[in-house]
Amino acid sequence: MPKGATSERTERLEARITRSQKKLFRRAADLQGRSLSDFVVQTVTEAATDVVRTHELIVLTPEESKKFVEVLMNPPGPNERLRAAWRKHSKDFRE
Repeated sequence: MPKGATSERTERLEARITRSQKKLFRRAADLQGRSLSDFVVQTVTEAATDVVRTHELIVLTPEESKKFVEVLMNPPGPNERLRAAWRKHSKDFRE
């Protein structure tokens, strides 16, 4: 079950599907010995989890990974733009 979800099902989801889609879904649910609703909810949950995971995952090449770790371990110092922003922030909040 996704993080934050409860076992209490209180929301509804409706979708219009073709007769052939429903027949296919029902056949798949029957083959797994599950209800149509359980099959659809579980299948959509798995697909949605995969989509979210894919969009949240950052894949780096070995060279990019090495550079990323190097920058984390030895961050560059602040540039002039950052120093100017800090001066402005300090001035604005001092007053």
